[in-house]
Amino acid sequence: MLVMGACKKSDPPLPDNLINFSAATLGFESTTTSTSITLNLSRVTDVAIPVTIGLTTTGVTYGTEFTTNAAATNGTINLTIPAGSGSATLRIDKKTGVFLNGNESVTFTIKTAGSPVIVGTTNQLKLSFAAITSTGSTITLNGGTGGSSAVNSVFVDFSANAQTSVLRSSWDLGFYAGDDFRVILNNTTAASVIAVNKTDLAQVSATDVTLANLELGFGKGTFSIFDDVNGDLTKTAIPVVSATDADNKVYVINRAGGAGTTAALADLYKIRVLRTTGGYTLQYAKLNETTFKTLTITKNSAYNFNYVSFDTGAQVSVEPTKDHWDMEWTYSIYYTGTTPYAFADLVFTNYLGSVSTAEVLTSTVSYDAYAAANVTGTTFLTGRNTIASNWRATTGTIGVKTDRFYVIKDASGNVYKLKFISFITNDGGTRGYPVIQYALVK
Repeated sequence: MLVMGACKKSDPPLPDNLINFSAATLGFESTTTSTSITLNLSRVTDVAIPVTIGLTTTGVTYGTEFTTNAAATNGTINLTIPAGSGSATLRIDKKTGVFLNGNESVTFTIKTAGSPVIVGTTNQLKLSFAAITSTGSTITLNGGTGGSSAVNSVFVDFSANAQTSVLRSSWDLGFYAGDDFRVILNNTTAASVIAVNKTDLAQVSATDVTLANLELGFGKGTFSIFDDVNGDLTKTAIPVVSATDADNKVYVINRAGGAGTTAALADLYKIRVLRTTGGYTLQYAKLNETTFKTLTITKNSAYNFNYVSFDTGAQVSVEPTKDHWDMEWTYSIYYTGTTPYAFADLVFTNYLGSVSTAEVLTSTVSYDAYAAANVTGTTFLTGRNTIASNWRATTGTIGVKTDRFYVIKDASGNVYKLKFISFITNDGGTRGYPVIQYALVK
């Protein structure tokens, strides 16, 4: 009892748990029908937190030009951040058939938050009904619950101050929307796949599969059973979809791995993909089922990939359009040395969307000093993994690496400098809710 009391007295008090908008400004482009704003806590709450938000409109009327998924009453919206979470999202929807000039806006203000949360300094967000080019912001990414295995992937668009959080488990396959015919697995759930030398799904069952061949992570598995982590589309685990139907084999997928285990045989999926004019035909079923479902996926070139979920039996939204995101923060199967390994806090660049990245060491120039004059001397790389796990350390001095930052050139030619502020208790952060800061350079 004495020891326990001494430990409690020596524990430092926790800092205030602040609630802030993820950014102070946000754009709402004319071609977009909905957008979301995010409220973040400094750390995950252990009790439900009620929040009231006031809204003030300029040039638009609530219910006429726009609505919100949580209804506003007398200019006030009530939200709740549930226990065990660190954020809440409010969706704003434009009404159809509405013409806007682009100078309209809505200002959202955090009015109150339930105890013990305190309203922070970024307590207002101005949503403009037009595209913006952000000059920079500090954003807490909404990775969601799960800590080092946070449930969300987060896509960030620097020029719009926008983040899009998507459940990693919300999709199973991605179909390339470019000229080639490629299918990707969900590396963010550490999915794995093996081929079966058959072309008829009805003829494939548990007897065709050895579960051990699908095990991935914790020293198990090979790089051939998941997609190339560098993003090389010529190295997908499922080969290019042939124009000759007879060449397209059946594949068996374990939907979630990374810990060296698999689902039960009956819960594995078998698939076959064929080409169609302008897209793909997906045939899929659970492993022991004798009938299968069919889904047609038409290529939508506004995106890098068009995604499908086995659970919904339909296409689902995952990435924003390819010109509306710059980086993705996520958990994913990756590697350590020559071994497949599941990593938290990986950052990938939108290399297929013409985004390029450079890592800059502060021994060369500091983040604050880096300016437009430095851009010409910066070597930008078009690869997916320029940032990857290089920005943080999970052994030794754990936390964000302060000896480096990143410079990102988006598809429109805007250049931003980016540094990571925190991601774990050791550096003052919360696992699953990393904080980033960025500024427009040029």
